[in-house]
Amino acid sequence: MADFNRTSLETPVGAQRKRLFRIDDETIGAAAEKVARFFGTGRYLMWQTVFVVIWICLNIGGFWWNWDPYPFILLNLAFSTQAAYSAPLILLAQNRQEDRDKVTLSADRRRDEQTKADTEFLARELASVRLSLGDMVSRDYLRKELEDVKSLLERVEAKLDDAAAEDNDSVADLSAPIQGDVHH
Repeated sequence: MADFNRTSLETPVGAQRKRLFRIDDETIGAAAEKVARFFGTGRYLMWQTVFVVIWICLNIGGFWWNWDPYPFILLNLAFSTQAAYSAPLILLAQNRQEDRDKVTLSADRRRDEQTKADTEFLARELASVRLSLGDMVSRDYLRKELEDVKSLLERVEAKLDDAAAEDNDSVADLSAPIQGDVHH
């Protein structure tokens, strides 16, 4: 995707506000996906368990400094804050994944439609080739037909020779016949 550049010559220059920091949706979304992926790992669960066990041990173990006594209100506050941030981050990551899935699905549908159109075109072409080949004379068929015509011409020639021999009375009449020179 092309990056939007405000210094481009096609973009009119207007009053620009100065911002303390720039919020880039893509950067935040990528970070949210990384956090969401980390929250879904066994490593996260292991570190969180280790943290909770250490927290509880330090606060119950009778050490001189118990900063979060038994109901562990501070630990619950930390988990609540973590849940308050992790849920929207996970939803943001899911929304980004859904957007990518929509783009992929759209591309797959276009590719499927093109493949279907190509397949239908090739099927029509193949059918027309089969029809054309059905009307086409094969070499063996043509050879057989020519042999039939040749034998028919030989029979006609033999009958013409027989008819000419019957009409000729003398040896002088036995000269080479000229085409169309048959008399009855």
